[in-house]
Amino acid sequence: MYRPDPSPGRARLDLLDPMEVSKLGGLEIITEGVVEGFLSGLHRSPRRGFSAEFAEHRMYQPGDDLRYVDWKILGRNDWLYVKQFEEETNLRAVIVCDTSRSMAWTGSPDTVLPKMDYARRLIAALALVLIRQRDATGLITFDDDVRTVTPPRARLSHWRQLLGVLGSLEAGQGTAAEPALRRVIGQLRRRGLVVFVSDLLLDRTLALKALRFLRHRGHQVLVIHIMDPAEVALTGPNEARFEDPETHAAVVLRPRDWAGAYRDTVRAVVSEWRLACRRHGIAYHRATTDTPFGVVLREALSPPSRST
Repeated sequence: MYRPDPSPGRARLDLLDPMEVSKLGGLEIITEGVVEGFLSGLHRSPRRGFSAEFAEHRMYQPGDDLRYVDWKILGRNDWLYVKQFEEETNLRAVIVCDTSRSMAWTGSPDTVLPKMDYARRLIAALALVLIRQRDATGLITFDDDVRTVTPPRARLSHWRQLLGVLGSLEAGQGTAAEPALRRVIGQLRRRGLVVFVSDLLLDRTLALKALRFLRHRGHQVLVIHIMDPAEVALTGPNEARFEDPETHAAVVLRPRDWAGAYRDTVRAVVSEWRLACRRHGIAYHRATTDTPFGVVLREALSPPSRST
């Protein structure tokens, strides 16, 4: 199994170009390498973005993670206590993944991963981070209907089950996010974490309604907006034909003539999503598919006020 070399001066796997990382082997090998690099680069627990507020001390019990031992108390009183955090033992997370036709698209097949391939690697890494910190993690996938539902579990063997689901994903047709988001309610009986991974080419009103409902139920909600670099800026030959991968509606135009208007439209849409999420206490993070996975993990797992 590939392991990133932690030696100084060597590139970390989680910071390499996603397309290059994808060539290293299977999903399990890639994800473990990304997470090893991600965790080695942290100076504190990645829980900081997910209710990692200190709650109280309790006596050490055999099997407790030594990372949470309060060494200051041990030094002063020779008593072994561990720090306990809110949600430490009962956080349940559900990742909701868009597998619609538009997610299979890439503007540069030779250099940039399709959005779905990028999302499946990012989700696999995120799930491993959560499960390693004993958070039960589940997965729901959807296109124009709910396709798979994998209930949350916290065992490492469950992560491999999630990898199997992610590895078998195929692009569907249209996008219907609301039914998938409402299925989360049955998976999270208590307050938990919902991560919604999508290119957001969907009915924003219905999606936001469902996301707001989850937030109203007390769940922490994070939206990861996956975009291809070619979706951010309009480029191409003197004249090009653009086709919607889901509806097949097409238009022929000159990219140079429409580049400015297109850029302004994209900025407006991203801004509207960000502001709508922030207004309702939902964390929003935009990730382009040429961004190293470790960078996205670090930024997305930070408090919402620091997300971009």
